[in-house]
Amino acid sequence: MKNVEKVAGNKNFTAVNFGKLTLLPEKADGKAFLKEMTNATGTEISLSVLPARTDLPIFHTHKQNEETYLILSGSGKFQVDDQCFDISEGSVVRVAPAGIRGMANTSDEQMIYIVVQSKENSLEQYSMEDGVLLEATPLWK
Repeated sequence: MKNVEKVAGNKNFTAVNFGKLTLLPEKADGKAFLKEMTNATGTEISLSVLPARTDLPIFHTHKQNEETYLILSGSGKFQVDDQCFDISEGSVVRVAPAGIRGMANTSDEQMIYIVVQSKENSLEQYSMEDGVLLEATPLWK
């Protein structure tokens, strides 16, 4: 994607900004993979724009990674193996590595969606099991 701004970062974080998601068609060439942009080591996250009345051009599986699709705008159809179902803003779909997946935007507006990809069965701790509460001074005050 064009015009991605690196906001801040150090050895512990990287922050980038795409601007308003509703303006993505003006900035986008379809898909942005965020792993390199954010120096991620445990997930691949992509931000995608699927134009109105367009099919995703490929069906695919993965060798090790599951994917979770978060639909931010638009509506359409999602297919996994031999099942096809409706998706729309707010839909979340997790697909195991072996699932044969594809999707189509059947609406008259663009579809914006995020895909989070991580190794299947690798999540050992999450949420507060992995979190550690600390005392810190907010710098925004």
